[in-house]
Amino acid sequence: MAGTAFGASPILSQLSLNIHEAIDTDPVARGLPMPRDKMFKVDDGPFLLKLEHVSKRFGGVQALNDISFNVRPGEVLCLAGENGCGKSTLIKTVSGVHKPEPGAVMEWDGVPMTGLDPAKARALGIQVIWQDLALFPEMSVAENIAFERNLGARPRLVDRAAMRRDAEAILARLEVDIDLDASVHSLSIANRQLVAIARALVADARLVFMDEPTASLSTRETDALLEIVRRLSAQNIAVVFVSHRLAEVLDVTSRVTVLRDGCYVGTYPTEGMTQARLTELMTGSTFDYAPRPVSSQKQSPILSVKGLTRDGDYNDVSFDIAPGEIVGLTGRLGSGRTELALSLFGMSQPDAGEILWQGKPLRMRSNRDAIHAGIAYVSEDRLSLGLVQPQSIADNTVITVLDKLLGTGRLLSQQRKATLVDDWVSRLKVKIGSPEDPVSTLSGGNQQRIVLAKWLATDPKLLILDSPTVGVDVGARAGIFEIVSELAAQGLAILLISDEAPEVYFNADRVLHMRDGRLVGQFVPAETTLDALEEAVHA
Repeated sequence: MAGTAFGASPILSQLSLNIHEAIDTDPVARGLPMPRDKMFKVDDGPFLLKLEHVSKRFGGVQALNDISFNVRPGEVLCLAGENGCGKSTLIKTVSGVHKPEPGAVMEWDGVPMTGLDPAKARALGIQVIWQDLALFPEMSVAENIAFERNLGARPRLVDRAAMRRDAEAILARLEVDIDLDASVHSLSIANRQLVAIARALVADARLVFMDEPTASLSTRETDALLEIVRRLSAQNIAVVFVSHRLAEVLDVTSRVTVLRDGCYVGTYPTEGMTQARLTELMTGSTFDYAPRPVSSQKQSPILSVKGLTRDGDYNDVSFDIAPGEIVGLTGRLGSGRTELALSLFGMSQPDAGEILWQGKPLRMRSNRDAIHAGIAYVSEDRLSLGLVQPQSIADNTVITVLDKLLGTGRLLSQQRKATLVDDWVSRLKVKIGSPEDPVSTLSGGNQQRIVLAKWLATDPKLLILDSPTVGVDVGARAGIFEIVSELAAQGLAILLISDEAPEVYFNADRVLHMRDGRLVGQFVPAETTLDALEEAVHA
């Protein structure tokens, strides 16, 4: 099966592993720490990086608790765990951003790592590709990729020819074609991700942490990246791979270190590991998935799209969505899915065709018209388009409905605001400290719930979800799809867009397959197999 894992791995239902028997015999599955004498053995050899007894506390929060972690030269190792388990804190400790509590042992090539800071970590050859990319949007692709080449204590002239050579060489290694003169802000999310990866790889790295590097990549682009990872390994460069796509983790890594709630669970060889077993180790829970049953209730469509065309984006698209129905839309990156969604939300105008809303023509000059009609859109780019990261959880939640919260003198009623925020935080089970905390302090899964709350507060009739689980861990994904199912049961029509076939297969009533801007197929999950859908998408 060529599937990509999602959520708590819907592929669980197709695996023969007897999870419950494993729980009875495995202490880790029952939530207990892995006994040190039960650890799997790996090939002997010196460690490039070795950590023991690493702990980190932030105020009253124990982010890391007695963590052990090691990587050998040339090894590709997975660091796995749900959001909030301590992965980012561990990476920041290794890269010199955080200092561990006293008693920690940190060695690099057998030498103690003392006085570590980000500059010293980079000098050792430690590179980190963060999920938020940290690119310069107004600078060119070549300038972003070669940026670190121009860092240094002494000022010097920029050698633009050398910058282009570096950028061309690394993009050739990644087997991608991106205009070196294009500004980063003009690129797609996938290409921005590739630029960030290229910038890290162009430096003389000995250990590279990749935090969700494939979250926005298509299957083809992911395969190309995994091949680059293998080449780095062959060149004796160690790679620590962090990903919620469990299939690719098992494909590219030799060992996996699992964290849960800031504690060390264990380190395991990936040979013989299954997605089901890894999911269970990460969450301490089991999940069961099956396609949604075929509904016998037929309702009139709330949205009908007929022959919709936008030159260069999509062509002759027709489909319906009824109240309470979840329609999946899948296809490779670049198939036109997001472009279609933007037109359905009034952000771009089609050149031909029509959109019918409750049987009547709907013409939208902007997204304001779409919101007024009852359409909500959750963007695939949660970090820059879905949320205002520095603002509070409360402000992000109410930003779409400020006009409904006005009180005396047309001023914002703090009481109405607090009531609305408390209501949605409770209904969507968002884990927060205070509503006034910056939304950036939340995990990916909880941030996505705030995005949902923001749009559900508008009381929509159609919710467009564009890749709603990008950067969200396995346990949180299951929670998000549980919310989606409940919303559909309440009569909300949902268009679920994803390039991960299992996501739409296990969570949609119907799945539309899009390729090169056209709808080329339709599947009913309850009447077909995941293999058939994946074969069509990846053909």
